[in-house]
Amino acid sequence: MTADGPRPNPCPSCPYRRDCPSGVWAAEEYDKLPQYDGPIHEQAMAGGTAPFGCHQADGHLCSGWVAHRDPADLLAIRLGLLNGSVDPATLDYTTDVPLFGSGAEAAAHGKRDIDAPSAAARDTVRKVVTVRAVRGEPVRFHGEDPN
Repeated sequence: MTADGPRPNPCPSCPYRRDCPSGVWAAEEYDKLPQYDGPIHEQAMAGGTAPFGCHQADGHLCSGWVAHRDPADLLAIRLGLLNGSVDPATLDYTTDVPLFGSGAEAAAHGKRDIDAPSAAARDTVRKVVTVRAVRGEPVRFHGEDPN
């Protein structure tokens, strides 16, 4: 099964966007980002082998993740090309949206205000929760029973 390619632009809630408020996502989500940093062998050692999906849970690849560096330098993209789960057109994806240059930068920004998110961050969370609920993929909160 092929994942849908990236959206035309990263979502406003994308953790790779420089203009996304800090504290939108759970720490566990930010912790995933640095595994896609560094050269291919470092990504392999860190576990960055699976394509990073959009947090909107709509089947697209995360546009910020694809564009935060050359997509061909992401091990997960290369593996997805080999197994047919990533469309080759993904290699040509770019965006003009300002992004953090690494997962570590994005994670540090995202975690900075995680204990006291701003009004903008809380508003972004409300929007994501609403969109995901409408799509039938509700956001699960820490400790919440998924059933």
